[in-house]
Amino acid sequence: MSEVSLTLSELSKYDGSDPSLPVYVSIRGNIYDVTSGPYSKSKGAGYSVFAGKEIARPLAISSVKPEDITPSIEDLTEKQMETLQKWEETFSKKYKIVGKTKNE
Repeated sequence: MSEVSLTLSELSKYDGSDPSLPVYVSIRGNIYDVTSGPYSKSKGAGYSVFAGKEIARPLAISSVKPEDITPSIEDLTEKQMETLQKWEETFSKKYKIVGKTKNE
């Protein structure tokens, strides 16, 4: 399978609501296939709010609030960036990177 390249709008289609599509999340532009994890809206899991989204910010600030799910990370503290780095390491061990996000 070739690497996918999706805008954030296109990424939103991979939220688990269409069972024929995989479930993706993005962290700092890397798209992960998290279909096997607790992210699918169809599974109703606590992390389903992240499905089909860029989730660097909420991971860094330890939030599952929908209002915190934005692609902005410029104002994160050094400690929050360290937290984000740990999450990225966890995701890269557990899930496959299938592509990158691109500008709209």
